[in-house]
Amino acid sequence: MAGKSDFGQELETQTDAYLDTLKDCLGLLPQLLEEYEAGEDFEATVERIGELESEGDTMIRSIISSITNSDPEDMGLLNTRINYNQSGLIEFYKQVDSLANVTERIADEIAMMQPPTDTECYQGLREMAEHVADMTETLEEVVERFVHGLGTTSGSDRLYDEIKAIRDMESRCDSIKNDVIATAFADEETAEALMYRELAILFDDLANTMEDVTDQIIVIASDEPGLITEVDPSEE
Repeated sequence: MAGKSDFGQELETQTDAYLDTLKDCLGLLPQLLEEYEAGEDFEATVERIGELESEGDTMIRSIISSITNSDPEDMGLLNTRINYNQSGLIEFYKQVDSLANVTERIADEIAMMQPPTDTECYQGLREMAEHVADMTETLEEVVERFVHGLGTTSGSDRLYDEIKAIRDMESRCDSIKNDVIATAFADEETAEALMYRELAILFDDLANTMEDVTDQIIVIASDEPGLITEVDPSEE
């Protein structure tokens, strides 16, 4: 178990390593769709996504175990914020990890359903995959800074701009999802339309979950004055 002085640093290190794995996992979605459309061998990418999801599960279990099995004395005075938000952080990490689960499901669904690629709907899915990859980059930064802020007693950080960027990208993904579904049922056979609908909803689930993660950050940070996640109306 980490000592009193380095519990926060250990949590940061574990979180950073996990986020690298998560980013690699979600970042493979644009590559997967490109390989599938080009008729290339995409099975290795599907397999790698599954491997990264499993690696991430192991890492998250370790992080949650570390938080769960540590009491205030173990964490030390410098990590009072972590101790105070213990239960919220456990749910927070579980929410983050659900992103890899959905990513693995998308990869498996594409491999099983093999949707046609010469359609506007498929291009919409590719666009959603790119947005999700971009959102993951931003989410990684937000989570890293959030966890760092919790590991101090008086540190401060402004996360509002990055959280707003994630919300904006989520809205864009939601719009693309609606377009994909509307186009699918207007132009495609029922079976294909249902296929595109399922995939579009899964991609949108990724974007929604990232926004949900930022909502959890806002809730936890609401009791931590140094972590600014919402803009002061007077500044707008």
